Amino acid sequence: MTPVDHPLADTAPTAVVAELVRGLAHVLKVEPGSIDPGQPFRALGVGSIPAVQFVSFVNHRYRTGLRTTSLAEYPTPLILAGHVAREAGNRREDAPPAGEQRDTDPGPGVREVLDVLRERLADILGCEATAVDVTAPFALLGVDSIRAAKLVAVVNETYGLNERVVTLSEQPNLLATAAHVADAARKGRSPSADRVAEGVGALLDAVRDGRLSVDEAVTRLPQWV
Repeated sequence: MTPVDHPLADTAPTAVVAELVRGLAHVLKVEPGSIDPGQPFRALGVGSIPAVQFVSFVNHRYRTGLRTTSLAEYPTPLILAGHVAREAGNRREDAPPAGEQRDTDPGPGVREVLDVLRERLADILGCEATAVDVTAPFALLGVDSIRAAKLVAVVNETYGLNERVVTLSEQPNLLATAAHVADAARKGRSPSADRVAEGVGALLDAVRDGRLSVDEAVTRLPQWV
């Protein structure tokens, strides 16, 4: 079956197609008008990282559970829109489990932290904050070791903590990380100001002397003890 003949291509609501095209255009940094929704994602230039960002956007916008492999199963924006619309319709008929409600409602104390971390992670990933699914695993969002180090450095700088990169591997997603950070900030787990200043100075000296690159220095920020 070719993409044109796929039955879902005939069921895609125009509004959903337009929304997916806008999201994909933002990820690919092109104009929406340049995207033909009937073309396969691969032909549109959707590689591994754009696929992660686009799927994260769709999951957040429509509360779907897509994976990057879903783009092979639903190979064009038009077909994917048909699938997304069908999933959204099914979800309206069935109330979400109570546990899911608890997982996605962080509460006031955590929500502020989550909003900050979501914005900063979006900056690191080079996407809109709305494209970051806070319940998606970090690996699925494209958070590698360098990006993880940058995010933890943001946590430490913003909340005066001394977390390590391993913090992200211990938390399943950004929502859980925000809850951990909020709890740590309440308990006041932070290094002394003198120690932070000393560590920053040493790293700056190493970068100036050419002994460390900027990325290498960033990875060492969370390792202060």
